[in-house]
Amino acid sequence: MTKAPIGVFDSGVGGLTVVKEIMNQIPGETIIYFGDTARLPYGSKSKKTIITYTRQIVRFLMRKGVKAIVIACNTASAFALETIKDEIDIPIIGVVKPGAKVAARTTLNGKVGVIGTEGTIQSGIYNRFLSKTNPKVTVFGKACPLFVPLVEEGLIDDPITFEMARRYIGELLDKDIDTLVLGCTHYPLLRETIRKVVGDEIFLVNPAYETAKCLAAVLTEHNLRNDTTQALNHKFYVSDGAEKFKRFANTILPCEVMETKDINIEELG
Repeated sequence: MTKAPIGVFDSGVGGLTVVKEIMNQIPGETIIYFGDTARLPYGSKSKKTIITYTRQIVRFLMRKGVKAIVIACNTASAFALETIKDEIDIPIIGVVKPGAKVAARTTLNGKVGVIGTEGTIQSGIYNRFLSKTNPKVTVFGKACPLFVPLVEEGLIDDPITFEMARRYIGELLDKDIDTLVLGCTHYPLLRETIRKVVGDEIFLVNPAYETAKCLAAVLTEHNLRNDTTQALNHKFYVSDGAEKFKRFANTILPCEVMETKDINIEELG
């Protein structure tokens, strides 16, 4: 099982920020990635729908023989992780808990901002994890529904993206936060834009980085770590727009994505 791949999935390209961190921090691991590009965004969908999507994708990854799964989507982590982890017999982690732990330890004044999709913010999952880790923390959440489509369209450095960031995050700055959690895996791609809005005094928490650290610890704990130096055969799948996804992936990842395959959603079961 040590040579088996890691399964990673997200609603679109955002999960590539997690893949990038895994490749950098655990370079011996092979990755199978699935981006549900035909059904994004997840953030505005119901819990029931997200659990259904997650089950389908997890089933697909299990058929590929993965040894562990990373839900590289905050919304799916919030809505589906607790349900799915009881249904499979391999390790599965999300992106919420690792980022929340770091934010709770980092804040000095106890005021933490969280930006995410509507689903993630409404779920209150960051509030629960942060309060559990540090009861003195006050959490201020803000849904940023336009960030995901802006990233998916490649408008990362566009003036309209900066303007939306200024509008979304402005009210959090009025709360005197000293820490801001990028509570969607698409958002690290907007890190420079967000930094321009918040300035240098606010600590930005990137859950993608923390999730890769968590995955490394989980693999070690379960004796699943692969430290091979051989060439790795990463594989990428999407539910729509394979060529567009491949072009975007090659601007983010430290390796070249040679091929991305379209998978019929109906085949996911």
